[in-house]
Amino acid sequence: MSRPESPGRQVLSTALDVVAAPAFRQALTVIVFGMSLVAPFVRVMLGWPGALAALALVTIAAAASLAARRGEIEWRGILPVSLLTFMAWMIVSVFWSEYTWASIGGIAYSLAWMFLGAFVALSRDLIQVVRALGDALRAVLLASLVVEIVSGILIDAPLHFLGVAGHLAEGGPIQGIAGTRNALGFIAGLAILTFWIEFRTRSVRRTVSVPFLVLACLMVLASRSPVTFVVLAVVGLAGLLLVVLRRVPATARTTLQPIILIVAVAAAAVSWVFRVRILNFLDAASDFEARTRVWQQLSALADRHPVEGWGWVGIWPVEVFPYSSVRLPSGRAADSALNAFVDTFFQLGLIGLALLVLALGLGFARSWLVASAARSTVNVWPALTLALLGATGLAESYLIAEGGLVLAFAACIAAARKRSWRKALS
Repeated sequence: MSRPESPGRQVLSTALDVVAAPAFRQALTVIVFGMSLVAPFVRVMLGWPGALAALALVTIAAAASLAARRGEIEWRGILPVSLLTFMAWMIVSVFWSEYTWASIGGIAYSLAWMFLGAFVALSRDLIQVVRALGDALRAVLLASLVVEIVSGILIDAPLHFLGVAGHLAEGGPIQGIAGTRNALGFIAGLAILTFWIEFRTRSVRRTVSVPFLVLACLMVLASRSPVTFVVLAVVGLAGLLLVVLRRVPATARTTLQPIILIVAVAAAAVSWVFRVRILNFLDAASDFEARTRVWQQLSALADRHPVEGWGWVGIWPVEVFPYSSVRLPSGRAADSALNAFVDTFFQLGLIGLALLVLALGLGFARSWLVASAARSTVNVWPALTLALLGATGLAESYLIAEGGLVLAFAACIAAARKRSWRKALS
């Protein structure tokens, strides 16, 4: 005769059933995307203690959900070695960091977001990931629109604590709850990509996907972000190439892939040669000059630790040297390197930069090959998301902080799920 379960075991069993349920995992995925994309807004509303408490709670919930389904989730041969190597180098940088406690905090903070990105990819199918991201983006865009209407029309005054200038009535630039016009442009660009995939896969009703796709386009225009305009042109071109590749026979696709790579490298070289004219055309010369000034200051500091870097912190602690010494042309302290790759080089040196480029390059190559051959449109999401992150990373540091880490890890792991060399070994 079996003994009845104790009340404690019954409660634990019920809790595990809850966190393993599909509805819980989907809701948690929406929360992860929403929190990560507007993390600066969360910090403004809750303060650092509240934001860290919220992150800890979500991370614990994600860990519990994965633990409850540990027998169902296949992760061996899926987690990219290149990403794990980058994480390992980031962790060991604490041993030579000149600001040890800042590095410990920055590493723990970054690892939490990386883990949540892995949770998203491992616990949800790709179409479910896109649906969850779409729900989060709809909430962010609506909240941004409401804030801009209140500031720019109803009270006609800036909301300085949110970084909202209140220029909606003039047609922009607007910031929404993203904090800056470039951040809002990035989020709106990601929304265009996500909502387009939802439209193509019919995973959301047209009455929902079409209006929000229009709203995302209007947000991009109202942000007046030159960075976003250039990035979306690059991502749009990549999307068109994928459309062509997906419609040609496999033999022709094999021939076209190296040709596309050569043309892309040549186009990048030509763009660099004519960068001044391009910047003047986009009225972005002043923004580029500000970035150049920051990079020059970082270059002088990086000469002291060119191979290993100063040590990882992720988001800059502007009160700690050497970050306290880096200034924008306005005299205000810079809060990032305004370039994810320069930022990584400064914090992790040449080795860290090489590992990041390798991880993103392999992730993009995998996702591109999957997207060009797989039938469902949803398979283009990892490739185009990594293209969006990589292109934006040349002008902002979003890639290595919060939402960028979640998206990069989710996209790279999703691509490895479909095409991993280690799966062939087993």
